[in-house]
Amino acid sequence: MRVATWNVNSIRARVGRVVDWLGREDVDVLAMQEIKCKESQFPFEPFEEAGYQVQLHGLNQWNGVAFASRLPMEEVTVGFPDAPGFGTENEDGTLPLEARALGVTVNDVRLWSLYVPNGRELGHPHLDYKLRWLATLAEDTRGWLAANPDQPLALMGDWNVAPLDTDVWPTWPFETSTHTSAPERAAFAKFEEVGLTDVVRERVPEGFTFWDYQQLRFPRNEGMRIDFIMGSKAFADLVTDASIHRNERKGDAPSDHVPVLVDLADDDEDDDRPMIF
Repeated sequence: MRVATWNVNSIRARVGRVVDWLGREDVDVLAMQEIKCKESQFPFEPFEEAGYQVQLHGLNQWNGVAFASRLPMEEVTVGFPDAPGFGTENEDGTLPLEARALGVTVNDVRLWSLYVPNGRELGHPHLDYKLRWLATLAEDTRGWLAANPDQPLALMGDWNVAPLDTDVWPTWPFETSTHTSAPERAAFAKFEEVGLTDVVRERVPEGFTFWDYQQLRFPRNEGMRIDFIMGSKAFADLVTDASIHRNERKGDAPSDHVPVLVDLADDDEDDDRPMIF
């Protein structure tokens, strides 16, 4: 099974690119982030014509997560327990929950599409929200692994954290920026403590996944590695290959992120992909 994640930065603006890439790369399941639309606005038809069904969680023109799969999706879960909210309080005193997490099960593999809050800037309330969001998800992940340790589990998406200094360009302003602060990196490391690993890093040790549109960041290769597939041991044991698709940052109207992909071994499924000599 071929599984990928991609922050598409508005699916309505980039549906053609996304569907074309799915076909070219023979992807079975794609986790998407920043779809930036409600269900009524989502461009289902191109996906369905290409043989994919879609599950999504989108509330407005911001955030939003989704899956496109040509295999059956089961146990669809919107959000995770006790996820914190952000913004103006509701009438009952609670904070609005944003569309940032969606879980599905495909071929008994549990997958999550995640769009971690950005944090905005050091000292901003959004950074506190980001840290609470990650801490809550880490504890929920600990519970999922304890309850079902043999089921492959992967948390995929835009983590908005660069855990290593080499995950940003050399002149990155460490002292004044989010994404590389000590609390954010500690929050990311918590997922490794509870039992997940970056299943791509071993096979692709170098490479960015995001380049800002401004200041010629892509031509200068001033990027960041902030999109990850964090897998349980049962998931990692299935991984046979991994890749970062840098070329998807090129061309007309690209997303500012690129896809990250892994291949999973599946003895129960015939591999009918064409042989390449």
